[in-house]
Amino acid sequence: MHTLICGSLAYDTIMVFEDRFKNHILPEKIHILNVAFLVQEMRREFGGTAGNIAYNLQLLDGKPLIMATVGDDFTSYADWMKSNNLNPAHVRTITGNFTSQAFITTDLDDNQITAFHPGAMNHSHANSVNDAKDVSLAIIAPDGRNGMFQHARECFEAGIPYLFDPGQGLPMFNGEELLHFIEMADFLTVNDYEAQLLQDKTGLNLEALAKKVKALIVTLGANGSVIHADGQRIEIPCVEATEIIDPTGCGDAYRAGLLFGIVRGWDWLMTGRLASVMGSIKIASRGGQNHQAGCREIEQRYAAAYGSPIKLS
Repeated sequence: MHTLICGSLAYDTIMVFEDRFKNHILPEKIHILNVAFLVQEMRREFGGTAGNIAYNLQLLDGKPLIMATVGDDFTSYADWMKSNNLNPAHVRTITGNFTSQAFITTDLDDNQITAFHPGAMNHSHANSVNDAKDVSLAIIAPDGRNGMFQHARECFEAGIPYLFDPGQGLPMFNGEELLHFIEMADFLTVNDYEAQLLQDKTGLNLEALAKKVKALIVTLGANGSVIHADGQRIEIPCVEATEIIDPTGCGDAYRAGLLFGIVRGWDWLMTGRLASVMGSIKIASRGGQNHQAGCREIEQRYAAAYGSPIKLS
């Protein structure tokens, strides 16, 4: 059985600003902002929520199945997917469009400013969950607005449990729409900023939102994560990384760990710990899909971090 990853495939142009944004943005002039950041380092990476999550899930031998729309310029990404054994069966080319493009600038405090061109992602509703076979779990990650609605509804109607991950797509939806997603979902995950925005939009606090799903997972960056499930608040500490190089894609790596644990039927403590390990492995490499770690290494890192064994295969 496969885990269906509904989300974006994108080219990420990543730039590093060797200073801090706060030193160059004047709060009293934010209404007339006109600022340029000189970046000495720039590179292009393969990314997007679906690509990053699937890449990490493949490291775990988790059988990811990507569902996404791409543009005419997708050839190099397609070659990358093939070389990493990522299934392209539900990657649809939308002629006359660019593949989604993200332009990400990161400062020395790991703050990020991102410009995003959706391109072919706006046509994500051209794909249907009903065309995917042997799916036991899905994730609805940031994608085209219509596609997210459609894929969530199709999962719900087909009886496929799904993890709702609104992420950077959260501002596209009002409170009523977000509650509609959540009421169909089995699981919900957001970072700490998104958690506050979600509460503001829906008018519900975290405790109330957690009651609507089997588990609500909130990531807290360097402070770890918290899983609200079965009336409990399970704190998952951050795993120390070998190096801190680039936070891009860490949340996606974490979500791959969540999906793997859910499919395996693990308890939330073990699932959250694996997710945290995956995030720590990712942050030591640049981009969202350049880290390498097989199941044996991941098992070893888990055991070293938590003093208990884990079996991935």
